[in-house]
Amino acid sequence: MLKLLRRSDAGLECPLLTDDWRVPSDTVWIDLIEPTREEELMVEKAVGLSLPTREDMAEIEASSRIYQEDGASFMTASILINSDADLPGLAPVTFVLAGERLITIRYGEPRAFIAFAAQVELQPPPHSDGAMLMVGILDAVVDRVADILERTAAEVESVSATIFRTPRTNGFQAIINRLGRAQMTGAKARESLVSLSRLVGYAGITGQVEMNGDLADRIKTLQRDIQSLTDHAGYLSGNVTFLLDAALGLINIEQNSIIKMFSVFTVALLPPTLIGAIYGMNFEHMPELRWMGGYPLALGLMLISAVLPLAWFRRKGWF
Repeated sequence: MLKLLRRSDAGLECPLLTDDWRVPSDTVWIDLIEPTREEELMVEKAVGLSLPTREDMAEIEASSRIYQEDGASFMTASILINSDADLPGLAPVTFVLAGERLITIRYGEPRAFIAFAAQVELQPPPHSDGAMLMVGILDAVVDRVADILERTAAEVESVSATIFRTPRTNGFQAIINRLGRAQMTGAKARESLVSLSRLVGYAGITGQVEMNGDLADRIKTLQRDIQSLTDHAGYLSGNVTFLLDAALGLINIEQNSIIKMFSVFTVALLPPTLIGAIYGMNFEHMPELRWMGGYPLALGLMLISAVLPLAWFRRKGWF
């Protein structure tokens, strides 16, 4: 899918691509969303640039993600997607600054892009160019990551209260699942922030941004925000690790208590078992076999031999 933002329009438009299609001269943003190879070739021909493919965008080397070619700056970052799902992920997004025009290539639908596109539909930025739009999108992306980390921090705090609450209302399996999801979300957010930090640092030295004092100041603010969010993501990761260790420790304590209880009762029942085994051998010359009080005596001995160890364990505080 291809969308265009033109200075003369009030919002994004989806042009009809034909063999002789050309980019309108007043276009400031070309947004390629999961483009087909035919769409990529048409845009490449129209703008005179070789755009990175999906495989190129997936490369992790910095030289493959941030570079200049044919007078244009190519910058790729990993953006957090599906943060509300059980398995959050990362999608590579490429920003291409070519003169006053911005080209974005993405194989995903980050919420930040949806929010920014909706904002553009309601209030198009006056006299905007590609660099201004890119900084606006990056600002929306960083705000979205901040919201995700804030929500994850609230979830971790809720799990912490659940773990150390007595008695607990939820089982440990649900607690560990929540911690695992929080850890995965925080890790993906931190990975996204690291890639955004490289992109924003490079964007700050591009000619389109460096010559605009207002954009340069916004880039510096974004760098500070990204750094603080990266530190916060690291703190959340450490907190989740502590809570996971605490949950596993409490599981071990509960298991040890159960095993301890069984051990106590096993030891307590050993004397009655011994007495019952002796009187169950039925030897002919056993004096108690013909005695009227022999059976009650055996039962009494078994009861006393069971109660005395339990009373002793209780006094020692072993159960």
